Amino acid sequence: MSTVVRAENVAKVVDTAAGELVILDGIDLEIKQGETVAIVGASGSGKTTLLGILAGLDSASAGRVQLADAQLNELDEEARALVRGQHVGFVFQSFQLLASLTALENVMLPAELRGESVAEDQARQILEKVGLQERTGHYPRQLSGGEQQRVAIARAFASDPTVLFADEPTGNLDTHTGERITELLFELNEEFGTTLVMVTHDNRLAERCNRTIRIDGGRIIGADAENYSGGLSAGQVS
Repeated sequence: MSTVVRAENVAKVVDTAAGELVILDGIDLEIKQGETVAIVGASGSGKTTLLGILAGLDSASAGRVQLADAQLNELDEEARALVRGQHVGFVFQSFQLLASLTALENVMLPAELRGESVAEDQARQILEKVGLQERTGHYPRQLSGGEQQRVAIARAFASDPTVLFADEPTGNLDTHTGERITELLFELNEEFGTTLVMVTHDNRLAERCNRTIRIDGGRIIGADAENYSGGLSAGQVS
């Protein structure tokens, strides 16, 4: 399998009133095409920052990041946005739907931005897959939390991404709804053959993934899976 995400000695440092704050410190990892990977850690461990850097939403202070065939550390924001549009889907804890657009329009948006003429047909097909064919004309405020997350998942898969990044996809949902969303996420991921990288506090969700990468204090402290092939530095795996 080819590598679709690679981080080499990635660091993230920000200036604060108290001095420099190190959020990530020498992260090395490799994710292969078709893998499902959970990134876990306590609040403040750096996992969400890492997800944003791997997805090209944020830039590292040092190190190299490969996404598909692009070296993100060599690109400006405009170029990173082009890479995201071509290769990346997102599912966020807070859904991130546009309130002024219907469910159908929210799902169509990424394809429309790429100028695809069949955006509506694709959107209707994926909304049917997530069971919302009767809700296409509803606005986010008219949908439950679980329905909004299903729209967000449909939007992410509608662009047929190389990698789908998910940040606490069940974090704002009750247990029952979260379980339904989990099943849907993995069913669609298998159907589309997408690489899935997610941040989660949910151990049950993490256990569904091929492997789990554990972060603490901005460093990888463990990787749970026999087939782990990332380039962890010596002393980083417990």
